[in-house]
Amino acid sequence: MRTETGDAGQGDLALLGLLQLVSPALPIGAFAFSQGLESAFELGWVGDEESLGDWLQGVLDDGLTRCELPVLARLQAAWASGDSEALDEWNGWLAANRETDELAAEDSRLGASLARLLGSLELLPDEAVLPRSAGYVTLFAWAAHARGVPVRQTLIGFAWAWLENQLAAACKALPLGHTAAQRLIERLRPALVAAVDEALELNDDELGPALPGLALASALHETQYSRLFRS
Repeated sequence: MRTETGDAGQGDLALLGLLQLVSPALPIGAFAFSQGLESAFELGWVGDEESLGDWLQGVLDDGLTRCELPVLARLQAAWASGDSEALDEWNGWLAANRETDELAAEDSRLGASLARLLGSLELLPDEAVLPRSAGYVTLFAWAAHARGVPVRQTLIGFAWAWLENQLAAACKALPLGHTAAQRLIERLRPALVAAVDEALELNDDELGPALPGLALASALHETQYSRLFRS
């Protein structure tokens, strides 16, 4: 029996590592947050499959494409080069762009949970390089780097995990069946690829989310009378 792990085997291991990282079964609590989506349901901004698709497309275009995805690429490059200054800068930039307590708490809590998990797997980076209060995106970038995942695939995986989590939230809070969720995946899969293409081309001065509706929904969610998701 052959036991050597060549280039193909390394690629397979990287893919499996990415699938592990984006799995809904990853025990970091991502399922507990809706990123303002539950409030959008309550406000009547989103109420069916069509309006949900429009909402998700907008968040992808004006949020992830100009915020998390391009910064994720920069963070993974910084991990690869051991550039602690760049890691601190982009980790802080992301924190500064969380417009509500809820969005900031999601990033910090998921980051802390992912750090604990990576510690249990003996995969934490050197503390001398790890940014203080490293958020979820920063640690996701590290985990992808440690697994040998190419940058483009890291962004694809991150975008996929976001979409899957948003649809899971919608299925819990809306009369939206799983078949409708699959139709939305078919609708938005090409948009995820386009978002990654654009994110990889953006310059630093072109970054920054423009999502006032999501920020308002997230802020209102903090005082929503009845909630399924954390605020």
